[in-house]
Amino acid sequence: MAKIIDGKKISAEIKEELKEQTAQLKLAGVEGTLAVIQVGADPASSVYVRNKKKACEYIGIRSQAYELPEETTQKELLDLIGRLNADDAVHGILVQLPVPAHIEEKTIINAISPAKDVDGFHPESVGSLTIGQPGFVSCTPAGIIELLRRSKVKMDGANCVIVGRSNIVGKPMALLMLREHATVTVAHSHTKNLKEICRNADILIVAIGKREFITGDYIKPGAVVIDVGIHRDENNKLSGDVKYDEAEPIASMITPVPGGVGPMTIAMLMHNCVEAMTK
Repeated sequence: MAKIIDGKKISAEIKEELKEQTAQLKLAGVEGTLAVIQVGADPASSVYVRNKKKACEYIGIRSQAYELPEETTQKELLDLIGRLNADDAVHGILVQLPVPAHIEEKTIINAISPAKDVDGFHPESVGSLTIGQPGFVSCTPAGIIELLRRSKVKMDGANCVIVGRSNIVGKPMALLMLREHATVTVAHSHTKNLKEICRNADILIVAIGKREFITGDYIKPGAVVIDVGIHRDENNKLSGDVKYDEAEPIASMITPVPGGVGPMTIAMLMHNCVEAMTK
């Protein structure tokens, strides 16, 4: 029986700590503002934006919402980002992804000032992480490090396998685990002998985007399993990239879906916002 890593509980602890920090910063005359931009009315994006606004309110940061119509041009969006970059009262800028097809995601990410890039997606933020310099770290991988750290998982010297190589999760996750002195393998859709590689992992982090792809026979007995995936079936039931019922009896620790990695992403976004206030 695996110990459940409770992301809701750990994220709540982090938000309490951040609430205290923002209160102290307010006493020093610093009030934080996060600008959240959403283009179009994608229902999933609207939920994420709403949750981010709620988290801001909870820890004591102002949120400025820009809900733009689907037909907003790339130039109009870039102009708005330019104004927010120049506004000293705004500490963080977040463009909710995905953006409509006529807008180039890379151009938008690159337009946000690295000093306000609280999502940690700007090439300068990624470059800083790569060479071990201070900078904003992508929120989901940063949240996973906190889950492991606060659950007393030994990362130093551990054999860590990451399944998935996205710019948002897989690649920064590998860099963060290297920073923690783990031995890291990044597996992906072209990896041969995936099952064998996964079965060598002390810490298995799965961000492959395929529902319940990782079954019990991929997992080494006693491994720590972190499931980044989130999928909704026809009955509205949520599940992850790991087949939980098979993995849970084999693993020593496991994150559930929902309630594992998900809550940590917003907690670490708030962490980045508070960090931006102190720069």
